[in-house]
Amino acid sequence: MDFKIEKNEQYALIDLNETSLTQANHTALENIVRQLFRAGYGNMIVKFDAIVELDGFGVSVIRKANKICLNELGLFIIVTKNEDIIEQLDKAKIEDLTIMPTVQEAIDEVFLNELENDFQS
Repeated sequence: MDFKIEKNEQYALIDLNETSLTQANHTALENIVRQLFRAGYGNMIVKFDAIVELDGFGVSVIRKANKICLNELGLFIIVTKNEDIIEQLDKAKIEDLTIMPTVQEAIDEVFLNELENDFQS
């Protein structure tokens, strides 16, 4: 899988340079998410700019990653403007999955979530 990871104190940004997230490569994303989680990242932003194909295996790994982040009071955010991908993820009914059109909006969402968590503590 072709990707770049940018780590920040509050989040990890995964830039996928793939056109699909399918049975062929979904385990690579799952491994990336697990490594980041073990490194202490509860907030993950995944750039889906190039993704045009998503199958059930891809949806499954997104569901798992989202659950991992939510359990840590973090966010798993998909960044895409692709209406077909957004519709497919909406149909999958992944609980509390955050989808944003830009990385900056995703980063803002992470900081808002952190503030809410601090306030509730």
